[in-house]
Amino acid sequence: MANDMNYQAAREADALHRATVPHAVSARLIRARRALHVTLSNGVEMSVPVDLLQDLHGASLNDLAEIEITPLGNGLHWPRLDADVLVEGLIHGIYGSRSWMAAQMGRVGGSSASPAKTAAARRNGAKGGRPRNVA
Repeated sequence: MANDMNYQAAREADALHRATVPHAVSARLIRARRALHVTLSNGVEMSVPVDLLQDLHGASLNDLAEIEITPLGNGLHWPRLDADVLVEGLIHGIYGSRSWMAAQMGRVGGSSASPAKTAAARRNGAKGGRPRNVA
């Protein structure tokens, strides 16, 4: 009797969760754009370049094409890569671990160019480059 009550409570909690929390209902690779396209239960569709995702960065199109949705729809799995992505992370723009995302942002930020930065680099180069560290 207690097991029946626990089972019913779990089913009700699952139904409430599915009704209120968006989850993936379909996922596919758009090969021409190297993008992951996900449709959520609330009708939202989103596309994310796969090379922005930590575990998918640089993977082959054939490996990326095989995508499985977890039973609750809260995750995506690539069996050939043994990689997983949380749907909630995609919704919130979290594409990898904190340290990996910080490295990606630093890489992009350091490569930015502006007329002022270009001019400063030229002036510094004319002086002989970056000064040496004196310990």
